[in-house]
Amino acid sequence: MKKAVAELFVKEMKAAGIEFVCGLPDTGLYELFRLVREDPDFTFIPVTNEGEGVGICAGAWLGGKKAIMLMENSGLRVASEALARLGISFGIPALLLMSYRGEPGDGNWWAVNHGVVMEPLLKALRIPYVVLRRPEEVDGAIRRAFRSMEASKYHFALVASGEALW
Repeated sequence: MKKAVAELFVKEMKAAGIEFVCGLPDTGLYELFRLVREDPDFTFIPVTNEGEGVGICAGAWLGGKKAIMLMENSGLRVASEALARLGISFGIPALLLMSYRGEPGDGNWWAVNHGVVMEPLLKALRIPYVVLRRPEEVDGAIRRAFRSMEASKYHFALVASGEALW
């Protein structure tokens, strides 16, 4: 992610009132991770797997705080049990911001299956999502996601792709 786009995400995260940022480092979101870790307005919580991060974000929600989980889309499979248990069983939401690895046109052979599986898995888990392909789509995206989460008591995923990622 280019620094200018990462700065747009940080601005949007602040406008949305996010205090906690969980993350499992991803090269696609590297610049965003760097800015978040350096910003005293955020508490950055590194996690060992994406399911752990979903649990922390859900706990923040229960405590009346806003959090976001930064991850590569490959981690959606790891987080699936936590997402299903917290969302479907208990109505405790978490917000995900994922890099879109393996989308059509991605030249990395290892990422293809991540792209093939992501959208069907989001649909199977009934998680609404928006793919952000251009930097101008970042403005308002996190705030809209939280409005959806507040109304539905369910997760939401934002997927950075195209010019909003590379």
